[in-house]
This record gives sequence, C-alpha cells and structure tokens, in this order.
Amino acid sequence: MPLDVAITGATGYLGRSLSRALLARGHRVRALVRPGATARAASGTTPIEIDVFDVPQLSGALRGAGTAVHLIGTPHPNPSKAAEFVRVDLASARACAAAAAQAAVTHLVYVSVAQPAPVMHAYVDARRAAESAIVATGVPATFVRPWYVLGPGHRWPALLLPLYALARMLPATRDTARRLGLVTLAQMTRALTQAVENPPAGTRIVEVPEIRAA
Repeated sequence: MPLDVAITGATGYLGRSLSRALLARGHRVRALVRPGATARAASGTTPIEIDVFDVPQLSGALRGAGTAVHLIGTPHPNPSKAAEFVRVDLASARACAAAAAQAAVTHLVYVSVAQPAPVMHAYVDARRAAESAIVATGVPATFVRPWYVLGPGHRWPALLLPLYALARMLPATRDTARRLGLVTLAQMTRALTQAVENPPAGTRIVEVPEIRAA
C-alpha cells in the first residue's frame, strides 16, 4: 500500500535519492525544506517550506504522514565542527522527535552513525543523544547507522578500502572494521526504503552489515 512519508533534509544527496526511490515505488513524499529551497526537492515530491527547528511548524507538516525520515545534519562532518553537531544535528533531531510525537507519527526513521567509534567523538555523542531523545518519545523508530556514505562529492574515503580489507583480516580489528565500514549511496537508499516499508513495533537498529545487505 502507498505510504505517506515526510522527509527532513530532503534536498540533500541522500534525501533526493530516497525521495526518488520512494516515489518510484508508489509512495507519496513530502519534502520538508527550508524557505527558498523548494526548487531543490526531487521532482514529484510535495515540498513544504518550514523552519525544521520549530516544533509547532514541523508538527503541522508531519501531521497525517505515517512515517517521518530525519536526515538533517552537518555537511562534511569533521572534529572541528563539534559545536555544529549540537546546534544542528542534535537540536534538529530533538525537534523532529517532539514534533513526530505531537503529530502522532507511527514510525520515525533516523540516520544516526555507527557506534562506538575511536574517532569523531563529538559527532557520535550528538547522534547517540538524538537516538535517546527519539526513544524517550515512545514513537516506534528505526536507527540506521552508517559510518560514511560514498556518493557524488563523497568519494575520498574509497582510498581507505585496502586498509579496511586488511583490518577485516586481523582478529583484533575485524569487528571495528565491519561496524565502521563504508556503504554506498545506493545501499543506504535501499536500506532506508526497506525501513520505511517495514516499520517496527518498537526500536530497531540497522548497522553497516545490514545496510550493505539491504
């Protein structure tokens, strides 16, 4: 059955890819975008311009959508952006969690990050706190936890693939290499599509191996 899906961060490269995939499968997609960004939403979506940090506005935009997908985050994260992770990533997730609960959304899909990790501690901490805020609402949720998504403009970590292969061969680093492995935009899009179409009764976590297998 067609679903009504609302996506925050719908103009990003992951948001546009997911929008197109859901539309191709017959679902209805609301692209929740900041003012002036309607033209960047994927063709076929229903763009809604709002302040995604404003809970009443966001709640109104989510009302009637069975599923919300939260994709907002700091672009090209690195350790120097610790303050942004709190101001943007965590604050937007908390707003989305509160709005989803108010709007009676039945499933919230959140792109988090693989954890634990030996680096990017501020980023992981912000995403972990966001997961906790979502769980606290009681809204059924899926946390999809990639480490890095390879795609247009996001390909440099592919240079690390030989090191990943070596790490997977060594018992001391095998689990970490699998948990923090790289995934492709196509794999993430399929994993998110499957998450949207198969809502859990409670909280579900999708790690890197499951993303790759989607």
